[in-house]
Amino acid sequence: MPYVQSAALEQVSYDEASHSLRATMRDGHRTFVYEEVPQDVYDGLIFADSISRYFNAHIRGQFPYHEEPHREN
Repeated sequence: MPYVQSAALEQVSYDEASHSLRATMRDGHRTFVYEEVPQDVYDGLIFADSISRYFNAHIRGQFPYHEEPHREN
């Protein structure tokens, strides 16, 4: 999962086949999977001037999601 320059997000990835976006938060390292996210919304996130602001405005609260169980290394 690619790391991003964001105060809130540590990593994000997108699965084109399932239209799902995985986002790992810096605070607590929790990972959420957002479903039914269009490709253009993901592209907007990656190219946004502020990834955190874009995420909060266009993804959080806009798509169904679930939290992935925490994985121990």
